[in-house]
Amino acid sequence: MRYIGTRNKELTATASQAILQGICPDGGLYIPEEIPKLPLSLEALSKMRYQELAFTILKEYLDFTDEELKMCVESAYDEKFDTKEIAPVVKKGDVLFLELFHGRTLAFKDMALSILPYLMKTAAKRCGVKEKIIILTATSGDTGKAALEGFANVEGTGIMVFFPENGVSPVQKLQMTTQEGDNTAVVGILGNFDDAQSAVKSIFTDADMAKELQEKGYRFSSANSINIGRLVPQIVYYIHGYLQAVKQGVIQMGEKLDVTVPTGNFGNILAGWYAKQMGLPLGKLVCASNENKVLYDFLRTGVYDKNRPFYVTVSPSMDILISSNLERLLCHLDSQEATKERMAALSKNGIYRMEEEKKDFYGEYASKEETFAAIREVFSKDGYVMDTHTAVAYAAAAKYRKETGSKVPMLIVSTASPYKFTKDVMTALDSAYEKEDPFRLMEELEKKSGVPIPAPIRSLEQKEVRHKKVCEKDQIKDCVRQWLLK
Repeated sequence: MRYIGTRNKELTATASQAILQGICPDGGLYIPEEIPKLPLSLEALSKMRYQELAFTILKEYLDFTDEELKMCVESAYDEKFDTKEIAPVVKKGDVLFLELFHGRTLAFKDMALSILPYLMKTAAKRCGVKEKIIILTATSGDTGKAALEGFANVEGTGIMVFFPENGVSPVQKLQMTTQEGDNTAVVGILGNFDDAQSAVKSIFTDADMAKELQEKGYRFSSANSINIGRLVPQIVYYIHGYLQAVKQGVIQMGEKLDVTVPTGNFGNILAGWYAKQMGLPLGKLVCASNENKVLYDFLRTGVYDKNRPFYVTVSPSMDILISSNLERLLCHLDSQEATKERMAALSKNGIYRMEEEKKDFYGEYASKEETFAAIREVFSKDGYVMDTHTAVAYAAAAKYRKETGSKVPMLIVSTASPYKFTKDVMTALDSAYEKEDPFRLMEELEKKSGVPIPAPIRSLEQKEVRHKKVCEKDQIKDCVRQWLLK
């Protein structure tokens, strides 16, 4: 398996090299030169536990030995998840929920960021890297904590996370700012996720800064889904979700299964597309947006236009106007030359067009009112409490079915625990909760849902805030330099 750049196919790398670099030297992203097919039949895969399935799929994408890969997988998917299945599938009403929030940080990012530190260390060893690897990450709420949790106190690494100071939930913020670990740094920025992500990506392509820091014994990499080592492990849970749907009798082996994914940076849904290209019998991939519906408009019109108001919503992890991983899909569907031109147009004018058919995808979105209505509906019917992002997907799935008349069974990717967004979830159930303290409301949510408050956040508000730095969006590079050269 070789990886090539989305803007220049002559930029090639092994899996280990791509994981370590995080991003191409020209600012493009690495993609598999060829997407592999499923190595075994669905029947054979269905007999595997999650760890065995992960090993089997990742083996197709990585240049690790079997021993190295088994170590990575078994180290990642262990008792840090609070369910034996790692990613349970539960049926409520006429839909299935793929619960990806049973890791330490209660969000789907744990599925990939539990294994990335092991992939990174293995890749560094294979490539003979001696420098300390510095992980730079921008987050819209969940990646940051999951990355911090994964890399904290990992020898030979350091991690610095930037998040929008006023654009995450209280729980998300405290999860990051209370992070322990001598090799961690967390900075709030006075801007949005796109500002943080653009600044971090520019650091990766700053040759002078790279040289300066290399002389000090550092090299950069990323834990964002721009890193192929973050994206590839996500393929596994789509295959797992499909096979669970078969085991539960919702579909027969080989039948279609539609999937709805709450989408911001496009990495999660792209992993589903990769699974489909490998031969998984998925139907439509419904891309669910909130009020920042740049992806909905793109899939409906072929025009990607980030020149629009930015909204801080009740589903903050999707508050994104520059969906980095979409670049990978553009390249797969067209060419490096065309992708380079589109990314240049996006950088210069904030807009590009792509008329080619994107038949695997269907764009939908949900407003705040529709999101809250979905939370109330599912709780009223099934006693099941969704977080705000999963509720966006549920509302979008209902719209898709109504518009198309589709009768294909639906799998909804549930990306976070409702406890991460307690105040908005409880307000959706009863507006009387709107002015209540979000941490006190955890006890109310526990009573309503019957689901115990997850251990990682049970006493979160009592933890010491260790990271208090806030900076302007144009000071991010200086923050990195100060932290590393202090």
